[in-house]
Amino acid sequence: MSGGGMESVARPPSNMGNGPNGQHAKERCGNFQMPLHYPKYTRAEYETMPDWKLDCLLRDYGLPITGDVEQRRKFAMGAFLWPH
Repeated sequence: MSGGGMESVARPPSNMGNGPNGQHAKERCGNFQMPLHYPKYTRAEYETMPDWKLDCLLRDYGLPITGDVEQRRKFAMGAFLWPH
């Protein structure tokens, strides 16, 4: 290559909109959709959060739901709480 210009890259045709409700997009990208808002719970709220709510929060952000409830709670606090 010469000239240091940008190369053109051929892309396959997009099928993202084909099928019912963009089915091809779901197959290609999975069902994960990033939530619009960052969770704003306090440490105290994480410490008292019910198991089901903690699992929903982790699932919503595509994070693993493994270990016992205390391990999941610590993981969520590590992922979402920022030191001040």
